[in-house]
Amino acid sequence: MTAPLLAPDEPDPVTFTNENGRSAFFLTCDHGGRAFPRRLGRLGLAERDTFRHIAWDIGIAEVGRRLSAALDAALTIQTYSRLVIDCNRDPGVPSSIPEISEDTEIPGNRNLDEVDRLARRDVIFRPYHDRIAAALDRRHDGGRPTALIALHSFTPVFHSVSRPWHVGVLFNRDARLARSLLDLLRAEGDLVVGENEPYRVTDLTDYTVPVHAERRGLPYAEIEIRQDLVIDPEGQSSWAERLARLLPAAYAALARQ
Repeated sequence: MTAPLLAPDEPDPVTFTNENGRSAFFLTCDHGGRAFPRRLGRLGLAERDTFRHIAWDIGIAEVGRRLSAALDAALTIQTYSRLVIDCNRDPGVPSSIPEISEDTEIPGNRNLDEVDRLARRDVIFRPYHDRIAAALDRRHDGGRPTALIALHSFTPVFHSVSRPWHVGVLFNRDARLARSLLDLLRAEGDLVVGENEPYRVTDLTDYTVPVHAERRGLPYAEIEIRQDLVIDPEGQSSWAERLARLLPAAYAALARQ
Protein backbone atom coordinates (compact mmCIF):
# COMPACT_ATOMS: atom_id res chain seq x y z
CA MET A 1 0.00 0.00 0.00
CA THR A 2 1.27 3.48 -0.88
CA ALA A 3 1.92 5.70 2.13
CA PRO A 4 -0.38 8.74 2.38
CA LEU A 5 1.00 12.02 1.08
CA LEU A 6 0.52 13.75 4.43
CA ALA A 7 1.11 12.15 7.81
CA PRO A 8 -1.44 12.88 10.56
CA ASP A 9 0.94 15.28 12.32
CA GLU A 10 1.60 17.43 9.24
CA PRO A 11 -0.15 20.78 8.68
CA ASP A 12 -3.58 21.06 7.09
CA PRO A 13 -3.44 22.35 3.50
CA VAL A 14 -5.41 25.47 4.39
CA THR A 15 -5.18 27.98 7.18
CA PHE A 16 -8.58 29.64 7.54
CA THR A 17 -8.70 32.77 9.66
CA ASN A 18 -11.69 34.82 10.80
CA GLU A 19 -14.34 33.09 8.69
CA ASN A 20 -17.06 34.97 10.57
CA GLY A 21 -15.47 38.38 10.13
CA ARG A 22 -18.01 41.09 9.37
CA SER A 23 -16.33 42.48 6.26
CA ALA A 24 -17.65 41.83 2.77
CA PHE A 25 -14.07 41.06 1.71
CA PHE A 26 -12.95 37.45 1.41
CA LEU A 27 -9.16 37.23 1.12
CA THR A 28 -7.16 34.39 -0.42
CA CYS A 29 -3.42 33.63 -0.52
CA ASP A 30 -3.04 30.72 -2.93
CA HIS A 31 0.77 30.84 -2.73
CA GLY A 32 1.11 31.92 0.89
CA GLY A 33 2.92 28.85 2.28
CA ARG A 34 6.22 27.12 1.58
CA ALA A 35 5.77 23.79 3.39
CA PHE A 36 6.61 20.47 1.71
CA PRO A 37 5.05 17.12 2.66
CA ARG A 38 7.63 15.11 4.58
CA ARG A 39 7.26 12.25 2.14
CA LEU A 40 8.39 14.48 -0.76
CA GLY A 41 11.42 15.96 0.97
CA ARG A 42 12.28 19.20 -0.85
CA LEU A 43 11.49 17.77 -4.30
CA GLY A 44 15.24 17.51 -4.88
CA LEU A 45 15.83 21.24 -4.38
CA ALA A 46 18.51 22.91 -2.32
CA GLU A 47 17.09 24.42 0.86
CA ARG A 48 17.83 27.96 -0.34
CA ASP A 49 15.55 27.38 -3.33
CA THR A 50 12.61 26.71 -1.02
CA PHE A 51 12.84 30.33 0.19
CA ARG A 52 12.73 31.77 -3.34
CA HIS A 53 9.70 33.04 -5.23
CA ILE A 54 9.51 29.79 -7.17
CA ALA A 55 8.27 28.12 -3.97
CA TRP A 56 5.87 30.76 -2.61
CA ASP A 57 4.72 34.36 -2.81
CA ILE A 58 7.18 36.03 -0.46
CA GLY A 59 5.58 38.26 2.16
CA ILE A 60 1.99 37.97 1.01
CA ALA A 61 0.66 35.72 3.80
CA GLU A 62 1.71 38.29 6.39
CA VAL A 63 0.11 41.07 4.37
CA GLY A 64 -3.03 38.94 4.29
CA ARG A 65 -3.02 38.38 8.05
CA ARG A 66 -2.60 42.06 8.77
CA LEU A 67 -5.24 43.02 6.22
CA SER A 68 -7.66 40.44 7.60
CA ALA A 69 -7.28 41.93 11.07
CA ALA A 70 -7.64 45.51 9.82
CA LEU A 71 -10.78 44.79 7.78
CA ASP A 72 -12.25 42.05 9.98
CA ALA A 73 -12.20 39.89 6.83
CA ALA A 74 -12.08 36.14 6.24
CA LEU A 75 -8.70 34.87 5.02
CA THR A 76 -7.59 31.57 3.49
CA ILE A 77 -3.90 30.71 3.08
CA GLN A 78 -2.53 27.68 1.28
CA THR A 79 0.01 25.99 3.56
CA TYR A 80 2.06 24.04 1.03
CA SER A 81 4.48 25.26 -1.61
CA ARG A 82 3.12 25.83 -5.08
CA LEU A 83 5.90 23.53 -6.30
CA VAL A 84 4.03 20.61 -4.73
CA ILE A 85 0.90 21.65 -6.59
CA ASP A 86 -0.10 25.14 -7.65
CA CYS A 87 -3.44 25.98 -6.08
CA ASN A 88 -4.00 28.79 -8.58
CA ARG A 89 -3.86 26.51 -11.62
CA ASP A 90 -6.35 24.03 -12.96
CA PRO A 91 -4.89 20.58 -12.13
CA GLY A 92 -5.16 19.65 -15.79
CA VAL A 93 -2.61 22.18 -17.05
CA PRO A 94 1.14 21.36 -17.14
CA SER A 95 2.09 24.25 -14.84
CA SER A 96 -0.04 22.74 -12.06
CA ILE A 97 2.95 20.61 -11.00
CA PRO A 98 5.91 22.27 -12.74
CA GLU A 99 8.99 20.34 -13.81
CA ILE A 100 10.82 23.65 -14.18
CA SER A 101 10.07 26.99 -12.53
CA GLU A 102 11.71 30.05 -14.06
CA ASP A 103 15.18 28.59 -14.71
CA THR A 104 15.18 25.99 -11.93
CA GLU A 105 14.48 22.33 -12.56
CA ILE A 106 12.28 20.58 -9.99
CA PRO A 107 13.62 16.98 -9.89
CA GLY A 108 10.85 15.67 -7.63
CA ASN A 109 8.19 16.68 -10.17
CA ARG A 110 9.64 14.73 -13.09
CA ASN A 111 8.06 11.58 -14.44
CA LEU A 112 5.16 11.55 -12.00
CA ASP A 113 2.59 8.89 -12.59
CA GLU A 114 -1.14 9.52 -12.37
CA VAL A 115 -1.33 8.15 -8.82
CA ASP A 116 1.19 10.72 -7.60
CA ARG A 117 -0.55 13.56 -9.40
CA LEU A 118 -3.95 12.59 -8.05
CA ALA A 119 -2.56 12.36 -4.52
CA ARG A 120 -1.35 15.96 -4.65
CA ARG A 121 -4.64 17.10 -6.14
CA ASP A 122 -6.81 15.19 -3.68
CA VAL A 123 -4.80 15.90 -0.53
CA ILE A 124 -3.68 19.51 -1.07
CA PHE A 125 -5.44 21.23 -3.98
CA ARG A 126 -8.96 19.94 -3.50
CA PRO A 127 -9.27 20.48 0.29
CA TYR A 128 -8.07 24.07 -0.12
CA HIS A 129 -10.65 24.90 -2.76
CA ASP A 130 -13.38 22.88 -1.07
CA ARG A 131 -12.93 25.01 2.05
CA ILE A 132 -13.18 28.20 0.00
CA ALA A 133 -16.27 26.97 -1.86
CA ALA A 134 -18.00 25.87 1.34
CA ALA A 135 -17.31 29.21 3.04
CA LEU A 136 -18.63 31.13 0.05
CA ASP A 137 -21.72 28.93 0.00
CA ARG A 138 -22.36 29.74 3.66
CA ARG A 139 -21.99 33.46 2.98
CA HIS A 140 -24.42 33.21 0.06
CA ASP A 141 -26.95 31.21 2.08
CA GLY A 142 -26.69 33.78 4.86
CA GLY A 143 -27.32 36.66 2.48
CA ARG A 144 -23.89 38.15 3.10
CA PRO A 145 -22.31 40.38 0.44
CA THR A 146 -18.91 39.14 -0.72
CA ALA A 147 -16.02 40.53 -2.74
CA LEU A 148 -13.10 38.18 -3.35
CA ILE A 149 -9.60 39.63 -3.09
CA ALA A 150 -6.83 37.31 -4.31
CA LEU A 151 -3.48 38.37 -2.84
CA HIS A 152 -0.16 37.62 -4.53
CA SER A 153 3.38 38.99 -4.77
CA PHE A 154 5.80 39.14 -7.70
CA THR A 155 9.56 39.30 -8.20
CA PRO A 156 11.25 42.66 -8.90
CA VAL A 157 13.24 40.99 -11.72
CA PHE A 158 12.08 38.19 -14.00
CA HIS A 159 14.41 36.58 -16.54
CA SER A 160 16.83 39.52 -16.09
CA VAL A 161 14.13 42.11 -16.86
CA SER A 162 13.32 44.65 -14.12
CA ARG A 163 9.67 45.21 -13.34
CA PRO A 164 8.80 48.84 -12.64
CA TRP A 165 5.42 48.33 -10.98
CA HIS A 166 4.98 48.58 -7.24
CA VAL A 167 1.60 46.90 -7.45
CA GLY A 168 -0.61 45.39 -10.12
CA VAL A 169 -4.37 44.90 -10.20
CA LEU A 170 -5.54 42.00 -12.34
CA PHE A 171 -8.92 41.05 -13.72
CA ASN A 172 -10.49 38.89 -16.41
CA ARG A 173 -14.15 39.15 -17.44
CA ASP A 174 -15.32 41.46 -14.67
CA ALA A 175 -13.32 44.68 -14.19
CA ARG A 176 -15.74 46.55 -11.92
CA LEU A 177 -13.97 46.37 -8.56
CA ALA A 178 -10.51 46.19 -10.12
CA ARG A 179 -10.96 49.46 -12.01
CA SER A 180 -12.20 51.25 -8.90
CA LEU A 181 -9.14 50.02 -7.01
CA LEU A 182 -6.82 50.96 -9.89
CA ASP A 183 -8.12 54.53 -9.83
CA LEU A 184 -7.53 54.82 -6.10
CA LEU A 185 -4.04 53.34 -6.24
CA ARG A 186 -3.05 55.70 -9.05
CA ALA A 187 -4.39 58.64 -7.07
CA GLU A 188 -1.98 57.81 -4.23
CA GLY A 189 0.72 59.58 -6.23
CA ASP A 190 3.68 57.49 -5.04
CA LEU A 191 3.07 54.25 -6.95
CA VAL A 192 3.71 52.76 -10.35
CA VAL A 193 0.51 50.79 -10.84
CA GLY A 194 0.09 47.99 -13.36
CA GLU A 195 -3.23 47.17 -14.99
CA ASN A 196 -3.09 43.45 -15.72
CA GLU A 197 0.65 43.69 -15.09
CA PRO A 198 2.92 41.87 -14.54
CA TYR A 199 0.35 39.14 -15.25
CA ARG A 200 -3.26 38.91 -16.32
CA VAL A 201 -6.01 36.56 -15.18
CA THR A 202 -7.09 33.82 -17.58
CA ASP A 203 -8.77 30.45 -17.22
CA LEU A 204 -5.46 28.73 -18.07
CA THR A 205 -3.19 30.72 -15.75
CA ASP A 206 -5.54 31.14 -12.78
CA TYR A 207 -8.07 29.13 -10.83
CA THR A 208 -9.30 30.99 -7.75
CA VAL A 209 -10.72 34.05 -9.51
CA PRO A 210 -12.35 32.28 -12.49
CA VAL A 211 -13.86 29.52 -10.36
CA HIS A 212 -14.76 31.14 -7.05
CA ALA A 213 -15.47 34.72 -8.13
CA GLU A 214 -16.48 34.81 -11.80
CA ARG A 215 -18.62 31.68 -11.81
CA ARG A 216 -20.52 33.03 -8.80
CA GLY A 217 -20.81 36.56 -10.18
CA LEU A 218 -18.86 38.00 -7.24
CA PRO A 219 -16.93 41.26 -7.59
CA TYR A 220 -13.21 40.66 -7.23
CA ALA A 221 -9.71 41.94 -7.73
CA GLU A 222 -6.42 40.09 -7.89
CA ILE A 223 -3.66 42.15 -6.30
CA GLU A 224 0.04 41.63 -7.01
CA ILE A 225 2.56 43.46 -4.78
CA ARG A 226 6.26 43.58 -5.65
CA GLN A 227 8.09 41.37 -3.20
CA ASP A 228 10.84 43.76 -2.18
CA LEU A 229 8.08 45.99 -0.78
CA VAL A 230 6.64 43.29 1.51
CA ILE A 231 9.70 41.27 2.46
CA ASP A 232 9.83 42.66 5.99
CA PRO A 233 7.25 43.43 8.70
CA GLU A 234 7.38 47.17 8.06
CA GLY A 235 6.48 46.73 4.39
CA GLN A 236 3.85 44.14 5.16
CA SER A 237 2.15 46.46 7.65
CA SER A 238 2.41 49.44 5.31
CA TRP A 239 0.73 47.61 2.44
CA ALA A 240 -1.93 46.10 4.68
CA GLU A 241 -2.76 49.56 6.01
CA ARG A 242 -2.91 51.01 2.50
CA LEU A 243 -5.18 48.28 1.21
CA ALA A 244 -7.35 48.46 4.33
CA ARG A 245 -7.92 52.11 3.48
CA LEU A 246 -8.43 51.75 -0.28
CA LEU A 247 -10.41 48.51 -0.62
CA PRO A 248 -13.49 49.77 1.26
CA ALA A 249 -13.41 52.94 -0.84
CA ALA A 250 -13.21 50.88 -4.04
CA TYR A 251 -16.09 48.71 -2.89
CA ALA A 252 -18.18 51.78 -2.04
CA ALA A 253 -17.49 53.20 -5.49
CA LEU A 254 -18.63 49.90 -7.01
CA ALA A 255 -21.85 50.06 -4.99
CA ARG A 256 -22.59 53.51 -6.44
CA GLN A 257 -22.28 52.33 -10.06
